Amino acid sequence: IGHPEIFPLLLTAKTQEIFNCRPDEDVTEENCFKCIKKEDIIQDLKTRAETSDFYPLKKVILEYPGEELLVVFDPDLQYGQNFYIIASEEAKENLLKVKSNSHCLTSQSLATAEEREETEEEIRQETLEVHKPWVSLGSEKEVEEESVKERDTKIKYKISRVGRKFGAPITFMDKNATDDKDSYAECTAYEDDTFSIKILERDVGVQMVPKLRETSTQTKWTYPKNASTQYYPRLLSNEAKAESLSSETLKKFLTAVHIRVEIALQQNEIMNVFFDDWKALAEDQQDVCLKAYQSFTDVQYLKNRTISCVCWHPTIYGIIALSASEQPSYEEQVNLSNKSLLHQSVILLWSLFDPLCLQLVLKAPEDICCFQFSPSDPNIIAGGCVNGQVVLWDISKHEERLESTKPVADEIIDSSEEHCIQLWCPQHKKDMKLLNEPREGPQNPPLVRHCAASSIPYSHTKPAADVQWLPCTSKDNQKGGTSEKRDEKYLQLVTCSPDCSILFWSIPSIEDREKFSSEKIKEKKRSHMPPDVPDTDEDLDLSWKPLIKINLRERDNDTEYGPTRISLRELQYCYKRSGKAKSLSALQAPIKESPYTEMSLFSSKNLEVLENISTDFFVGNEDGEVVYSEWKKKIDSNSAKPVSQKHSQKYALHTEAINTLQKSPFFKDIFLTIGGQKFAIWKEGITNGPILQSSCSAGSYTAGQWSLTRPGVFFIGRDNGNIDIWDLLKKTHEPSHFQNISKSIITFISPSSASAEQHFLAVSDNLGVLHILELCQTLRHPSSNEHANILDYFEREVKYLKYCEQEFKKYQKFQAK
Repeated sequence: IGHPEIFPLLLTAKTQEIFNCRPDEDVTEENCFKCIKKEDIIQDLKTRAETSDFYPLKKVILEYPGEELLVVFDPDLQYGQNFYIIASEEAKENLLKVKSNSHCLTSQSLATAEEREETEEEIRQETLEVHKPWVSLGSEKEVEEESVKERDTKIKYKISRVGRKFGAPITFMDKNATDDKDSYAECTAYEDDTFSIKILERDVGVQMVPKLRETSTQTKWTYPKNASTQYYPRLLSNEAKAESLSSETLKKFLTAVHIRVEIALQQNEIMNVFFDDWKALAEDQQDVCLKAYQSFTDVQYLKNRTISCVCWHPTIYGIIALSASEQPSYEEQVNLSNKSLLHQSVILLWSLFDPLCLQLVLKAPEDICCFQFSPSDPNIIAGGCVNGQVVLWDISKHEERLESTKPVADEIIDSSEEHCIQLWCPQHKKDMKLLNEPREGPQNPPLVRHCAASSIPYSHTKPAADVQWLPCTSKDNQKGGTSEKRDEKYLQLVTCSPDCSILFWSIPSIEDREKFSSEKIKEKKRSHMPPDVPDTDEDLDLSWKPLIKINLRERDNDTEYGPTRISLRELQYCYKRSGKAKSLSALQAPIKESPYTEMSLFSSKNLEVLENISTDFFVGNEDGEVVYSEWKKKIDSNSAKPVSQKHSQKYALHTEAINTLQKSPFFKDIFLTIGGQKFAIWKEGITNGPILQSSCSAGSYTAGQWSLTRPGVFFIGRDNGNIDIWDLLKKTHEPSHFQNISKSIITFISPSSASAEQHFLAVSDNLGVLHILELCQTLRHPSSNEHANILDYFEREVKYLKYCEQEFKKYQKFQAK
């Protein structure tokens, strides 16, 4: 405060009463001094201790040297409290003296006060004011920054409230400020450029590196020239040859080595010295591929049509035949009579060595669904039409033309040589041909008319879906030899159709076929008819009828099985030709004794039942079911009438119509079925189901074929244009390889083993293009013991099925208890 002897003191009313220092009574503003004994204060400290008002100044009081302390009343609170104490004797005496003198000088001071004021005014007038210059120390900048300045344009805020809320009660609630964006304003920190510090000095390290540059040089060939080198053998003159042959050195050499040469020649006969062991050792590591070899199409016959069937010629190398059918809409399917007048139904024969020209065109009354070459006589071709008819062609007159297209014996066809040119038709991009070296001009292929056609009332009522040839046998005579009689015919053909019928046909004799095809009246009519108009007159005089008809239906529950594919074992059946055929009503009359199959015979008087033959057959229908049944009739001992046996097994596995039902070329009791999104392998005699079935694929399987040289390999065509190659030795749950062939649906697959070193795979698509693919070595040659390994695999799967059946029977017995 400026006076170290003065200590502020707060005295309460009780303390003021004890020490007689009450304001305005004991002490006043004029008489403000009060002397209190030191002993009394110490006694108060002892009595009231910390509650005493003198306790904060206890140390000062105890150290005071005098006996009385001066307590001064401070009404103006000059020192912060209502009293203050003087802590030294000297200050106490000075203060008391000043107080006494003040009373004496009061009167004098009033007189002299006026004199002082007058003298001060005079001094002020006499002394001149001297102004020192102002020196800026930077404070004015701070004042200017902190000063408030008005803007030119002031911001106005108008706050209003909805009228209905005036006078309404106010409700307060807790609310999170982050829930409402407008409830708070966030002032984030930012860098102010005004207060940014400029870097005036910085430590930076710099290192020099050499510049790198890549350059290259090449010798310039100023004068290019074509150079060639030819090697030729060095030949001895006649004199040198005579001298060498007559020399004793040569004779001694031949005498010394002739034994070793003889042994080497014998070894060459025993083993193949040209066999590449290293190549055979790495056979499994070779890439599996289908190499494009050739492609066929025809703008006239295959435009906007799909290929329905493909077959290789059994004996003539390089000849392939295909049939095409329309892609009809629903209205065209309903009205088939109008469709038959719009195009020509044919079977086309091509040659691999002359792909530019068609070799033969077989004319048909309707579109061909399927056809097959006869295995006993390849010149006979049987086909099934979409209207249910069965048609025969005889191409024996054109056999020389087909054989003339074969290459020279010494000529080797190499598929790797690029002798093919691909031509595209600008109007039809899908029509394509691969041509060999150009010829002078293609000749028109000969048109071959069918030599026999079945009678429409006795044919199938729906398209003939499958055609199978049966082996032809001769009848034993009494002398123990074999003889062929002209008055006998043999069951050589079997057809099936979705109309639930299976028909057995005999082939007409040569005389009947020639008579059928050489009628003069029909020839005259055909000569005057345009080529685009089909010959409808030839269909009116059809007399070829089937021998046996089997109806696949269950009359108990009115269930019909529409077969699309059929597979039979070796079937031998002969009869003597006699009598007239039964009427159509007799053909369709059902037999009451058979609840599963119905079989009708056109002439049952002269039929001889052959024993020790298999009459079982597999059938795949349009509902995706596989039916295993028997068509042979049993003679009832009581009535002496033929009765169908009640033996039929049905397996519902495929989701769509079965398009492939083929027997393995290596195992007589193994069958492959393909339909919808699954395929299965069956074993004849196993009633538990397939021994191998695939899982459901993303797309549909549309075609399939076994390999002709490898027991464990088969090919499957898909609706996306891919070919799946299944190798059971490597994988059984997925294809070992797949390859895209076309952009359209694969419709048919047909393999061919042309030679030991060249195998082909014919693949047709929905665009009317036939692709010829060459198989690689891995797909041609079977591995060691492949036949035995595949057979062992099938036997293991059969044992597993039997084991599962036994376990299921045990489970059923356990549940029955």
